[in-house]
Parts: sequence; structure tokens; C-alpha cells
Amino acid sequence: MVTRRREFLLAGAALGIGGAAGRTLLAADAAQPAEEVSAVEDLMREHGLLRRLLLIYEEFVRRLRARSGLPGQAFWQTVNLISTFVEDYHEKLEEKFLFPEFERRNVLVPLVKVLREQHDAGRAITAGFLKNEHSSLEGTGFHGERSCEAFIRMYRPHAAREDTVLFPAFKKLLSAKQLDELGDKFEDEENRRFGADGFGKMVEKVAAIEKQLGIYNLSQFTPRRSP
Repeated sequence: MVTRRREFLLAGAALGIGGAAGRTLLAADAAQPAEEVSAVEDLMREHGLLRRLLLIYEEFVRRLRARSGLPGQAFWQTVNLISTFVEDYHEKLEEKFLFPEFERRNVLVPLVKVLREQHDAGRAITAGFLKNEHSSLEGTGFHGERSCEAFIRMYRPHAAREDTVLFPAFKKLLSAKQLDELGDKFEDEENRRFGADGFGKMVEKVAAIEKQLGIYNLSQFTPRRSP
């Protein structure tokens, strides 16, 4: 896991801030134990990655409907990222470590039931896409734009409800020690599946797709003032 303090110091060094003082701070920081990302924070930042993938799906829908040319490779890369990182990794962590804890304690059980059902529904959409992998998106008759829209419509409130209800409640169920141990398990699983800094690698892949589609520049989403 990457420490927030080290990120700040390295950013300052990259900007030329601090000189010798900056080097002193970095040396002192190296001697201190790393500040790990908590288990809940880990899941929430992965939701941030999911939201960027949903934005990519939105762009696919726009292009399919406008018939403005959809890079097939970028589409299948996105589908595979959702399958491997979101569904087979992130959601499996929730299903293995979070949902059973709520069910065992009889807390938020109706919510957990819906979340499980939505995981299954999302995987069904992704599996439907993967059946058509390497096919012409315009010629498969799969109606990919409708499936993308259904996926987006479900996962935006899904992730928001987990961030604002499930995860805060989960932090109250476990002790600080239990949360620390769970964070270690998450890190070990991430490293096993994706190598060191697996999350960072996923962010880079998503950014590359955003750049290919012309939706990477954050400022383009800022509303323009009326004249």
C-alpha cells in the first residue's frame, strides 16, 4: 500500500519544493513505519476506479448511438478490467469478508441481500459482453448500449450505498485490530493477483483508455458559464 504522507513528500520533491529540507523529510520518513491504507479506505478507492470505468461505459454508449466510431479494443479492455478487478477481486472481497459479517450479526441484512443480487446481475451483463468478445460491436446484435446503461444505472447507487451505509457500519462492527488484520489480507490478495501496487497498475490502465477516448482531461467536465 502507498502511504499518503510519502505521496505528499514525493510530490513536493518533484515540484522542486523544499531542497535540502525536503530531502531531510524524505530521509526521516523512510525511517518511520509505513502508514497503511485501511481495509475500508481500500474498498472505497476501488469504487473510485469503478466510477471511472462507468464513465468509460457512458462514452461507449454515446459513441454507439451517434455511430461516431467506437474503438473495439478499448471496449474489450474495459470489459476485462471490470471482470478481473471489480467482479473477480473487489466484489469477492466484499462477499467473503464483509457480507457474512453483517449476516452473522443480523445487521443490514436486507441491504446485503440486494448488494449480492446486484453483484450477480453485473456479472451476468459482463458475461454477456464476453461472449461477443472480438466481434464487431455494431454487428453483433447484442445491443451493447442498453447493457452498458443498465450496468451504469445499477452500479452508481450500488457503490454510493456501500460508501455511505455499508462501509461506515462495517467499521463499527470490527475492532481496530480486526480492521488492521483485514487490511493486511486485502493487500496480500491484491499483490497475489496483480503484483506489487496492483491498484496503481489498474489506475494506469484506466487512464490509458480514457486518453484513447478523449475523456481523460478532467477540466472538460466543468460546466461552462453562460455568456
